[in-house]
Amino acid sequence: QALPVESGGGLVQVGGSLTLSCAPPENLFNDNAMAWYRQAPGKQREVVASITRTGNSYYPSATKGRFTVSRDNSEKKVLLQMNSLTFDDTAVYCCNRWPTATNWGQGTQVTVVT
Repeated sequence: QALPVESGGGLVQVGGSLTLSCAPPENLFNDNAMAWYRQAPGKQREVVASITRTGNSYYPSATKGRFTVSRDNSEKKVLLQMNSLTFDDTAVYCCNRWPTATNWGQGTQVTVVT
């Protein structure tokens, strides 16, 4: 079964910015609200941003005002613009359908450094 493919992670300085990209299977993208999730070592996976099929977005308090999620309907991609990054943002970031998700991709590592 095809899985989402995430890219764009890397090392970034505190206060810096990074844009992540996700290419989910086409049917997953077309039929579902989507979200970006992250999991840091020793912590549970958490949602950092979600977006409905019509483009309404939602953010938890940890990322509101710093992260922006969007979906490119022509390229069938989900993007995550991350600004003002902190050490707490270090994690593996994955995208998937929201609110329930299975069949996870490998994700992309984001590491915030001094």
